[in-house]
Amino acid sequence: MLGTGLVKGYVETARNFVGTYTDSQARLVTVEYPEERLPLKEATRQFPFLVYDGADAQAGLRCVACQICEKECPPQCIYIVKSKDKKPDYKKQLQLYPATFDIDISVCMSCQICVEVCPFEAIKMDTEYELSNTDRFGGMLLNKQQLAKDNEHYRRIHPKEAAESDTALAAELAKAEAKARADAEAKAKAKAAAPPPALEGGKTAA
Repeated sequence: MLGTGLVKGYVETARNFVGTYTDSQARLVTVEYPEERLPLKEATRQFPFLVYDGADAQAGLRCVACQICEKECPPQCIYIVKSKDKKPDYKKQLQLYPATFDIDISVCMSCQICVEVCPFEAIKMDTEYELSNTDRFGGMLLNKQQLAKDNEHYRRIHPKEAAESDTALAAELAKAEAKARADAEAKAKAKAAAPPPALEGGKTAA
């Protein structure tokens, strides 16, 4: 029948209009931003940030400047320069670190590929979206000092993901510690089984 779709549309509009005043669950309320804000969902993602552990943002950075994220980034908005020296990571192993780590968020497409390819749980997606700036070039180019945020921040915004990340890192740390203990025990056994050094005249030390 001609006009059936139009009538259905009017009925639906009327139902929503009346429901706005009578149904508290279906009520459509204007959020008066910026005074009011809707709570963000855990899956919300905006731009990447660098995770660090401990109190020192630069000493505790998890990033080891492997540059995988830089190479895999589709819009090529990540720029990394490796350090010349090394620092111990969470497993107490000496690793390189980024002397420079910049992200141009005016180019970033929030695809999260950098997060997915990172083998060190070092880069994650933030939920911050109020990043307007009068400087469209320098103001949107974030360095590692601006990108660094502690693991507690990650736990607040993505609790489920952070728990999985913490579990994975704890397992890696336990594995590294077990290997270090096994190596130390093997060296101790080898040293104990080694013959005493020979002295002058063919005699051996007691």
